[in-house]
Amino acid sequence: MRNIKLIIEYDGKSFNGWQKQPTKLNIQGEIEKAIGEITGEEIELIASGRTDAGVHSLGQTANFKTESNIPVEKFPIAINSKLKKSIVIKSAEEVEERFHSRYSVISKRYRYTINNSKYGSAIYRDMEYHFPIKLDVDEMKKAAKHFEGEHDFKGFKASGTSSKSSVRKIFKAEVISDGDRIYIELTGSGFLYNMVRIISGTLLDVGQGKIKADDIPSIILSKDRMKAGKTLPAHGLCLMEVTY
Repeated sequence: MRNIKLIIEYDGKSFNGWQKQPTKLNIQGEIEKAIGEITGEEIELIASGRTDAGVHSLGQTANFKTESNIPVEKFPIAINSKLKKSIVIKSAEEVEERFHSRYSVISKRYRYTINNSKYGSAIYRDMEYHFPIKLDVDEMKKAAKHFEGEHDFKGFKASGTSSKSSVRKIFKAEVISDGDRIYIELTGSGFLYNMVRIISGTLLDVGQGKIKADDIPSIILSKDRMKAGKTLPAHGLCLMEVTY
C-alpha cells in the first residue's frame, strides 16, 4: 500500500467547501472521484483541514492510500485531466506510511486579502474583500502582534465549533501593505472555526479606529465574541501553505 501526498490549489467560489457532502459540490468529493477513475479504487482523501464554502487554497495538503502502481510523478497530470479547471493538483509525492495530512501538521499559514481601493477590482473581486474606507495600516500592524503566542481564542470562534479546547498558538501574525491591498497573514498550529476571518474583522475595526491596537490583549482575555470584530466574508481568505 502506497501513501501519496498531494499539494492542491483551488478557487473555492463554486464549491460548498472542502468536505464531502452527498448533495452539494465539494472539493474533496471531486478529487476522490477523479482518483477513483484513474486507479479503479474507492479511496479516502485526508486533508490538513476543512476549508469553508468560498475559501480558496494555494497550498492545501491531502493524502490517500493506494495499491496502484502509477508512477507518482504521473498523478498530477492524470488527476488534473479529470478535474474542473477550478481545482489543480500542483504536486504529488510518495510519503511514509505513517504520514497523515491532518495529524502530522506543524503549522498552517492563512492570508486574508482586503482591497482598500476606492472602487475595488472587477478581475479579483472573488479573491479579496473590498473595503473602500481608508484603513490605518500602522495601527493594524501593531494590533496583529498581540495575537502572537498561545491564547484562549474563545472570543474569536464562530458558534458550532466542535473543538473541545479553544486554546491555539499563533507563531506569526502580520499585516502587509502592498499598494491598495492589505494582507493579513496568520501562521499557527491550528485555527478554530472562522477564527482567521474573525481576527481579520477585528483588525479591520482597528484600521477604522473602532478598536484600539492596545485593546486586543483585553479582548482576547475577555473570551467574549461580542467584543471582537465581525466575521469577514469567506472569499477574501486563502490557505497559503501547510508545514510538516
